Amino acid sequence: MNAGDRIHVERGAQAYEGVLLPSSTPDHLVVKLDGGYNVGIDREDATVEVVETDVYDVESAQDEEGTSTVEFDESLPTVSLISTGGTIASTVDYRTGAVTAQFDAEDVLRAVPDLAGMANYRGRVVANILSENMTPAVWQDLARAIHEEIEAGADGVVVMHGTDTMQFTASAVAFMLDTPVPIVFTGSQRSADRPSSDNVMNAVSAVAAAKSDAAEVMVCMHESESDDRCALHRGTRVRKNHTSRRDAFETVGAEPLGTVDYEAVSESDSDSTDGVTFRREHAQRGEIELALHDELETDVELVKFTPGTDASRLAMLDDAAGIVVEGTGLGHVDTDWIEVVDDLTDDGTAVVMTSQCLDGRVCDRVYDTGRDLLAAGVVEGEDMLPGTAKVKLMWALANTSDVADTMSEPLAGEIQSQSRPWT
Repeated sequence: MNAGDRIHVERGAQAYEGVLLPSSTPDHLVVKLDGGYNVGIDREDATVEVVETDVYDVESAQDEEGTSTVEFDESLPTVSLISTGGTIASTVDYRTGAVTAQFDAEDVLRAVPDLAGMANYRGRVVANILSENMTPAVWQDLARAIHEEIEAGADGVVVMHGTDTMQFTASAVAFMLDTPVPIVFTGSQRSADRPSSDNVMNAVSAVAAAKSDAAEVMVCMHESESDDRCALHRGTRVRKNHTSRRDAFETVGAEPLGTVDYEAVSESDSDSTDGVTFRREHAQRGEIELALHDELETDVELVKFTPGTDASRLAMLDDAAGIVVEGTGLGHVDTDWIEVVDDLTDDGTAVVMTSQCLDGRVCDRVYDTGRDLLAAGVVEGEDMLPGTAKVKLMWALANTSDVADTMSEPLAGEIQSQSRPWT
């Protein structure tokens, strides 16, 4: 009896039938029932009958580096599925009720059988963590793994990632990799044991996007609360704006790059990209050569200014290589901070100013405080999201000689040519 087998279980007066899923404990069976719910069953005194073996017919082989290949049809494009953990690759620990990261890439294919026939798959596990445990070192491992997968012939890459810090990882990969193929991040807000889970639609839509012509780092998540379309967000412009809604992700300051019509994708031919529509200009498949720039300076801090925050808090960071300040409005802080900023930049610390406003561009040339900050050596972060600016500064300090110029120039769509309101 293995994960993926259809089983019939009887325990006491209760009977269950469904597909066996991986379990977080050997003492329990986890079964996905036909209605969509998962149920945990104590193995003690349970009678189990295998009705059908491997109902999803997922066969894979794994090499010494941990990369597995799932064969379907050699005429289809090859999509690499890279797992880092998160809710899309998770199950429920029925001892505690908590959601824990469990699945490797093959388990995801079993959990999302709709992926079968859309592509040939290469599966690889880079990490098996919830996204609050993500680190820059894992970003580097991920970028190197993606680079290797593309070098090995992947026509697109889908990264399964926890949603809480997905925007940071997507930004990091966008700066570390020049890619000739789509790299699509996806996850789910609700675990697979819930009928309202968004894991199937997001995964299927992400694979469809990975077969498209957009050689961008994108985030693919529900566009609305309905199961109709996923939005494709540029990885450096996306933000998670809700704790639990399925449509939590939004592109800040612009429309998403495009959308994936779930019904159209589900009904289209296996080798088709029908249902994937782009609204905005994007890098084309094969337009640039694959390149990896994976060095990062990790001694970078993100500091949010609020009224009453003492300047001494900033002065404590005098050993940092770089600081991103999330200021008010156009990029302001208390005037008491200006002398500290001056001392920091004189000592070689790069200080970048962003805004805590959700939309708009930093401009420190309007008011006296802003002009004084510029004189103190602050670099304007344009309309970059603060989190993206931190990731970019980590990359710029490790890979460029002129950090100020690099932070002011768009590299991966993180800075837009103009800021404008969107409805």
